Amino acid sequence: MNRRVFLRNANLAAVSLAAGGGLVGCVRKPVGAITAGMMVPENLPVRACHLPPVRIAPEREIRTVVGLRPFRPSGFRVAKEMVGETAVVHNYGHGGGGITLSWGTSKLAVDLGLPGHVGPVAVLGCGAVGLATARLVQEAGFEVTIYAKVLPPETTSNIAGGQWFPASVYDPDKTLTPEFTEQFVKAARYGYRRYQIMTDPRYGIRWMRNYFIANQPWRSPITGGQFGLIQDLLPEIKDLSVGEHPFGTKLVRQFDGMIVEPPIYLPAMLTDVRIAGGKVVVREMRSLDEVKALSERLVFNCTGLGAKALFNDAELTPIRGQLTFLVPQPEVTYATLYENTYMFSRRDGVLLGGTHEMGDWNLQSDLKTKAAILLKQAELFGGMNNPAMKCRA
Repeated sequence: MNRRVFLRNANLAAVSLAAGGGLVGCVRKPVGAITAGMMVPENLPVRACHLPPVRIAPEREIRTVVGLRPFRPSGFRVAKEMVGETAVVHNYGHGGGGITLSWGTSKLAVDLGLPGHVGPVAVLGCGAVGLATARLVQEAGFEVTIYAKVLPPETTSNIAGGQWFPASVYDPDKTLTPEFTEQFVKAARYGYRRYQIMTDPRYGIRWMRNYFIANQPWRSPITGGQFGLIQDLLPEIKDLSVGEHPFGTKLVRQFDGMIVEPPIYLPAMLTDVRIAGGKVVVREMRSLDEVKALSERLVFNCTGLGAKALFNDAELTPIRGQLTFLVPQPEVTYATLYENTYMFSRRDGVLLGGTHEMGDWNLQSDLKTKAAILLKQAELFGGMNNPAMKCRA
């Protein structure tokens, strides 16, 4: 084994033990260490009847933020091209599935770019996709430098719900090519398994039960559409009958997944990159000439929406999303999706969102949008408090 790689991995393992409190007899915790007691607990109940409702009220708001998802109707792009003498491997355009698919598409990208390469590697972007790519490059034994306009907590990935589910990744009305379908399934499978071995408080990853809720029949059955492509990655998936859940006469689809909390996960990943010897340069790439001028001859492009201008991707477009956070409710350990609005309970608050405004670059929050989300969530969770809506225990 390469001695440099061995020492870096050994140092990383030692720091991981220290951060997780794994050193026997050690009573001091590192400053800023995340402990299990600080996390929302895992709770995958046998029955849904006793779910605690979210308390929806405007006075419980702690912040509202706006983010732009990098969407391509045909799906994310993982492809290689030559820019002068520099090989560029693209890894962007994940829509609402950036955190979910970050490890998977990064695995596709490094498998495409690293074979036969000699020398250091550059990664453009420091969001979830760029960080996963950098770590996989390091695990393969290469030196890496990240070039990014901003670092966490200023990246687009920081303004994300973090639920493990590949949502809004492609246009469901379009017929997917066999090539993209294969890439999508491979990326989902690798990412799903990678996150399973990272369910550690230091990364802010835990298992979470999801309830998809509707007033009308589903667009497709469990075995069809996107659910069908990754059904084996959604344990406990089933449709609940009226009386098996506390949402009255609504239709409910349940499955288990994971949640990745960006405020914890992204800094932890950046720390891992640095511990393993990675360099980070705060610098925006404004032209292909600047990319070609880099000393690294292999570049992974993880710039998200930035790829639209930098690499002239006319298909890439923003999907605007607005999120409102309420005061944390540690007893709420599940997630809901209801009529295009959703709720995730995290350590930093109860997240309410669901807007999908195609082609909108506006980063200012909208009061009417916030009021509409709160009203829809109040409709859902207010019904849980109605004795007539209770289910059979």
